Amino acid sequence: MYNRVKHLRGLCLLLLPVFAFFISSCENDLNKVKEIASNEVGVIVEPTTGVDLIMSDSAKVQLHLTAPLLLQYQTKKPYKVMPKGVQIIFYDKLTQKESGRIIADTGILHEDTKLYEFRKNVVATNAKGETYKSDELFWNSVTKKVYSHKPVEVTMSGGNVMNGDDFESDDKFLHPSLRNSKGIFHVDENATQ
Repeated sequence: MYNRVKHLRGLCLLLLPVFAFFISSCENDLNKVKEIASNEVGVIVEPTTGVDLIMSDSAKVQLHLTAPLLLQYQTKKPYKVMPKGVQIIFYDKLTQKESGRIIADTGILHEDTKLYEFRKNVVATNAKGETYKSDELFWNSVTKKVYSHKPVEVTMSGGNVMNGDDFESDDKFLHPSLRNSKGIFHVDENATQ
């Protein structure tokens, strides 16, 4: 009996360094995981599919946002990305009729500044039926301004087309300003005679 206890104690002493090695290696791996996680630029907090958001004020609809997928990133400056497309429909406060719309392949909402960023195949329309096309568009929901630093094409309701190097307007697209603009204008010859 005494030999078994002595043998068991010897086995335990022999396995103790091996056990300590496994514990320390687990600790190192855990520290590596923590280090990698702290170096991540953004962490997806929650993916949401089938987004259908209506924003209103005093029971009056202001806008309707739809997107197939929304990814929320929790960073120092949190933001949301709609990588599979986004559509925002604006409504007139008084009439509750559609006053404009923005469609894009990608949308980004910077939560701290309330700045919406639209990328690739951006098409915006206003209540007059005018269409604005560009590869980027920014909408500041606080200042109620839209702008683009990339070339834009504006198709007016009568068919006239204007192009500019960049673009700025109110968020209803009613007072546009294009830099270095040029265009094609249809002229009725009978009206000038």
